[in-house]
Amino acid sequence: MLAIIPAAGKGTRLRPLTDIVPKPLLPVYNKPMLFYPLLTLKEAGITNIIIVVDQDNQEEFRGFFKDGKEFGFKIDYVLQKEQLGIAHAIGCAEKLARGHKIVVIHGDNIFEDNLASAFERFKKQSFQKDGKEVAGAKLILKEVSDPERFGVAELKGDLIVGIEEKPKNPKSNWITAGLYMYDERVFDIIKTLKPSARGEYEIADLADVYVKEGTSTYEKLQGAWFDVGTIESLQEASDYIAHNKRLREWNL
Repeated sequence: MLAIIPAAGKGTRLRPLTDIVPKPLLPVYNKPMLFYPLLTLKEAGITNIIIVVDQDNQEEFRGFFKDGKEFGFKIDYVLQKEQLGIAHAIGCAEKLARGHKIVVIHGDNIFEDNLASAFERFKKQSFQKDGKEVAGAKLILKEVSDPERFGVAELKGDLIVGIEEKPKNPKSNWITAGLYMYDERVFDIIKTLKPSARGEYEIADLADVYVKEGTSTYEKLQGAWFDVGTIESLQEASDYIAHNKRLREWNL
């Protein structure tokens, strides 16, 4: 199992900070932002990493992480030449990742929970699809007080049966956080997606394929979760980590 980290975004809501350094390398309390998703992966034993970069920021990532060996990883880089969405970014990694189960984790998301057991359960899950055994998908969910701002999951037993993007009347308070696990079919499925109204290939549309075929399970987060996309959320995450021993003392 290997990980893909989309990190080609411009981080416009964090300007002027992101005019100086790519968003995933901005400090969040005592570590670069990207350290936190990498720590989540390393704790689960996933050390084969593909970072999706763009033309403008690739040298900063390569210069800092190099081949990853210093941090206990094997890191490869692939270029996303156009900003066409997260699902498109995943597709850019096909040459290196085809044939593997993958985890996609956003480079600006911070998870307090140890998710190693969730990864192990995904590796073991199985469904029958068109007469073949498939692993399907597993999504990570977080309960929030304002689900209408996110992609909201409709749950039935162990399965997600629907995902609704920013609904006026949410069917639950559980939203999709920035971590997704997919089986080896993911790259073929990406090729069937159509661009959204904003011209991008959406991660929600990719997840929805698995949801509709009934092969998408989920895990619920218990600890803190941060989607660091604004100055306010950057400050909030930094303040939380300053007073949280686990996140503060975690190191690669």
